[in-house]
Amino acid sequence: MQELAESFIRDGFVQIENAFPLALAEAVRKIIWRDTGCTPDPATWKAPVIRLGEYTQEPFIQAANTPILHQAFDQLVGKGRWAPRMSLGSFPVRFPHSEAPQDDGWHVDASFPGPNPNDYMAWRINVHSQGRALLMLFLFSDVSDNDAPTRIRVGSHLDVARILEPFGADGLAFLKLAQRAEHTSHCKEVLATGPAGTVYLCHPFLVHAAQGHRGHVPRIMAQPPLFAKEPITIVRPDGNYSPVERAIREALASV
Repeated sequence: MQELAESFIRDGFVQIENAFPLALAEAVRKIIWRDTGCTPDPATWKAPVIRLGEYTQEPFIQAANTPILHQAFDQLVGKGRWAPRMSLGSFPVRFPHSEAPQDDGWHVDASFPGPNPNDYMAWRINVHSQGRALLMLFLFSDVSDNDAPTRIRVGSHLDVARILEPFGADGLAFLKLAQRAEHTSHCKEVLATGPAGTVYLCHPFLVHAAQGHRGHVPRIMAQPPLFAKEPITIVRPDGNYSPVERAIREALASV
């Protein structure tokens, strides 16, 4: 597990295969297919992406709370410092489509509301990652290079920590930080591919982006946050820093 932590600090993410059983992936796909209003017939795929919200049915909760994931949460965030997911949401279901998606810009997911909580573009991110312990990518379908895998900029979380630091607790709004994503263009790009049952656990500052689907089977993935049970802290008197916190500290120490 020490290797997992060091890889996470360096790269900003770890890939966990077989994080949840294939039977749960199949159960989730059935529910998601129903709610898209589409069928396996490509003639029904009217848009490049359909977004679905929170799901509290048992297959979703079970997929998010397997022993292997809980162990990884403890390792990356700290035992007792994260809250179990009692739902699984934010499903951008991507379809093979002639139209380009309009949501494929490089960005960091926001974690706490601005003045208007209903305006997600004004939600914020600060150097303490207020409200979010991890970004998670749950693959409920097999995802190859052609199946609209999420693009990841390796190590970009370190650049983002340095970008956010001068703005303190207020942080930056989602769009303001996205405009600064060009500062991470030097980072190596990898794709979040893998068989159904794979989960990517990402540092909350990791820069990532969607892309168009060039394959044949719609991609079903959830990208929920893991919520922090206690604040992410970059100054601990006892020095008991989690890998999430260590990454931020190491980034700021290199300024």
